[in-house]
Amino acid sequence: MLIRKQWLSISWALFILILTGIPGNQIPRIPDFLEWLSPDKVVHLIMFGLLSYFILYGNRRQYFKSKKRSFYIINAILISAAYGVVTEILQVYVFSGRSGNIFDASADLLGALIGGVAYYLRHIKNNDETKSI
Repeated sequence: MLIRKQWLSISWALFILILTGIPGNQIPRIPDFLEWLSPDKVVHLIMFGLLSYFILYGNRRQYFKSKKRSFYIINAILISAAYGVVTEILQVYVFSGRSGNIFDASADLLGALIGGVAYYLRHIKNNDETKSI
């Protein structure tokens, strides 16, 4: 039952794990003129924002009529942020050629928060939830 409703978020979480496990020397070098944009942090924001969004989307039927909507949103954000911290720890201690850091973990947390807020604004605040069910 869980896998059927959460296939999108589980698939995305596995994709994130694979990306964060790729050895550093296998990742293409970003040209110097783009370094000021910090594309690495943007990637973290997007990956973990989508993870929060997908978790909420997978659970949409459970909390649509619930008065605990904020609980589900906060829970999805915390799960996504915790997963980001775990991937950073794995990069330090398990994955070869990778290095995790607090700035990447912060970008993961911010991305998770943005994903939760985006879902709230899109589906709950605008009452579009009934259309997506």
